[in-house]
Amino acid sequence: MSWFKRNKEGITTSTKEKKETPEGLWQKCSNCKTIFASDDLKNNFYVCDRCNHHERIGSNEYFEILFDEGKYKELNPKLVSGDPLKFEDTKKYVDRVKASQKKTGLKDAIRTAHGQLDGEDFVIAAMDFSFIGGSMGSVMGEKIARAIDFSIKKKCPFMIISKSGGARMMEAGLSLMQMAKVSGKLGQLAEAGLPYISFLTDPTTGGVTASFAMLGDINIAEPGALIAFAGPRVVRETIGRDLPDGFQTSEFVFDHGFLDYIVERPKLKETLALSWKLFKS
Repeated sequence: MSWFKRNKEGITTSTKEKKETPEGLWQKCSNCKTIFASDDLKNNFYVCDRCNHHERIGSNEYFEILFDEGKYKELNPKLVSGDPLKFEDTKKYVDRVKASQKKTGLKDAIRTAHGQLDGEDFVIAAMDFSFIGGSMGSVMGEKIARAIDFSIKKKCPFMIISKSGGARMMEAGLSLMQMAKVSGKLGQLAEAGLPYISFLTDPTTGGVTASFAMLGDINIAEPGALIAFAGPRVVRETIGRDLPDGFQTSEFVFDHGFLDYIVERPKLKETLALSWKLFKS
């Protein structure tokens, strides 16, 4: 026996008339699973207002957040990786790069840009984890080096936003050489009397952490970011001991003296502007 009956026929909605919800209209916090309208999350700098979790974002989002009116000029946008080692694992390296370029719309794992931050010239290099895990290859080292040269020319601060799984071992020694190359260029920046700000986001690991990510005149990080050289499992198996709670988070690293401060994304721009003013004073 049915509880409800239709009084009228023909009031059902046909399949053609049903409206589908557009993709990307809603986003779920990857930590607490709260669902947000995408525009609301964007307006809150991609930070969950329930649990304060900072979602991973890419270079374009950081540039829009930091540069005045979201306006900037990308530097050296056409640099792409070669394949001098003819490397092949589960697929050819050249094919892996092409697939990542097609999927992400990026040329490599870092973009560099110049713009105004609070009315002052600023150069920012931001990594994209979506491109082969933000791995550090020869293109990354070269783009950072050229961006530092541009900062020296413009006499303005330089900032790296790190988000990386470490060295791109498909380039073997050429990848590892970027650690020394970038560190040397940062020495030239220091000789010019210009500040280098290192901003560590989730995750910052491997050779990036072991070199230029920890060399800033100011080292800062987002809340809850993974900051490490080797992963927790590798460390645990190496030392044969359980790790402390919160090990390798930005808070743990800060408590042990490796960071100057932790800054939430909505306050990042004003913090950078104040830091530059203090350097100039």
